[in-house]
Amino acid sequence: MLRPSWDDYFMQIARDVSTRATCNRRLVGSVVVLEKRILTTGYNGAPHGLPHCTDEGVGCKIQDGHCIRTLHAEQNAIVQGAHNGVSLRGATLYVTCQPCNNCAKMIINAGIVKVVFDGDYPDEFAMELFEQANMELIRLRPDMGGIGEKLR
Repeated sequence: MLRPSWDDYFMQIARDVSTRATCNRRLVGSVVVLEKRILTTGYNGAPHGLPHCTDEGVGCKIQDGHCIRTLHAEQNAIVQGAHNGVSLRGATLYVTCQPCNNCAKMIINAGIVKVVFDGDYPDEFAMELFEQANMELIRLRPDMGGIGEKLR
């Protein structure tokens, strides 16, 4: 059996985390890692104690083509760290799709230094923000056996 790379290993965990997502428009999972140890995880879903998109009779709340009921997986992972007093400074974020610009801003401010993702999201401004912040970006290519394509 071939042993997965660390990037593949943590991305698979992010994919597993995404199975907890409660917005069917996009199932996203994230894992924040420092020195090969998991600090936090997050998936997209409604704020704690509020109705989820998947709850009977609730559904998505769409505005400008986006569901605004849910927090993004990256946001939930960052908030979880803050809630539990865990610094994310110097960490790597693994996420199942490219972050949006709002998440990019939070990632930068949380002190995360590297983002590894494997799915597309049409947000060029997020990529601009990452470039301006000198963020290390790697896109895993499942179609190429999980090979990482360094974008920055």
